[in-house]
Amino acid sequence: MLAAFVPIWVLTGLGWVTGRRRLLGGEAERVLGGFVFHLAMPAALFTALSRTRLDVRLPALGAFAASTAATMALAFVLCAVARRRGGGAATIGAMAAGYVNSANLGIPVALQVLGDATFLTGVLLFQVLVVTPAVLVLLDRSAGRAWRPGRLLTLPLRNPVIAGPALGALCAALHWRPPDLIGAPLALLGAAAVPTALVTLGLSLTAGSRAAAPPTGDRPVPHAGPPVGTGPHAAGPPAAGGAAATSVAVRAVPAVDGAPGLTDGEFTAGVPATRGGGGKMEVALLSGLKLLVQPVIAWSVGRLVGVTGTDLLALVVCAALPTAQNTYIFAREYGRAEVVARETVVVTTACAMGTLALIGALLG
Repeated sequence: MLAAFVPIWVLTGLGWVTGRRRLLGGEAERVLGGFVFHLAMPAALFTALSRTRLDVRLPALGAFAASTAATMALAFVLCAVARRRGGGAATIGAMAAGYVNSANLGIPVALQVLGDATFLTGVLLFQVLVVTPAVLVLLDRSAGRAWRPGRLLTLPLRNPVIAGPALGALCAALHWRPPDLIGAPLALLGAAAVPTALVTLGLSLTAGSRAAAPPTGDRPVPHAGPPVGTGPHAAGPPAAGGAAATSVAVRAVPAVDGAPGLTDGEFTAGVPATRGGGGKMEVALLSGLKLLVQPVIAWSVGRLVGVTGTDLLALVVCAALPTAQNTYIFAREYGRAEVVARETVVVTTACAMGTLALIGALLG
């Protein structure tokens, strides 16, 4: 199992060293994050799903979906109510608590613990075709975009992160493999997604030494009009003040999603987001939900619906996987709760090997 985690730690550390030494300049994190979100990730998801055999185990997958929904809903409520987050930051918190690293880490862990990665197929489909659209709809709304039911139907056309896996699943369902003229370039592009995302994650760990930023990592989104494109950063030129406009101090005013002059991660009651122990408490809370609560819910629901044996082990192992680095990429793209997302990915990835080994010992 250690072999599955080492590449993640190494590439994240490489990104940290690169950021500390400023080898790629001050804009590297933004540029690489945009590359992953708009190009590499959609290509990787298309390639993975188009080559996947659609073998879905419904009782176990239903239990996994229930554990994801319950954990994310609990995290959203805790972030929005107890931590007084705005809707977009609470959405990122929910994603950090319930969106598992099913691809680059889930597959090698499943092969190591279970002997095969069949169950990961259903998990991957559920996350990219159900959870991701729901998360992006909420993030769209937090960015101040007018919402109409028709926007959900056109979401795959407007968002490459949805279009890629949707087309990949369609190819798998039709048993059609794209010709090499199409598939080879996409596979090559997709191969850059995971390492680039991890390097970007490592770069973000040096943000405090590169610029004075709000403790939450939340950045104000321009409110001059509805953003255009996939994420709010595609709306056009930055607000007046350039980079300085993204480094304002957190103010003790109510957080109102989409209201002019406010960031989505601000707290009410005059408590900054991560000053003192606030940020650490939030990361610890979300990490606990991810590594402890979600697996327990998955096990409970699985037993309730009659999942046993290897399927139960696969269910709980998948639920205990750490937070996917896509969570940070989404947070970075939408300017919501970036530091919380980043640190939850790091903490859960560092601690998951212990919880997965415990689950294997108890249920294996």
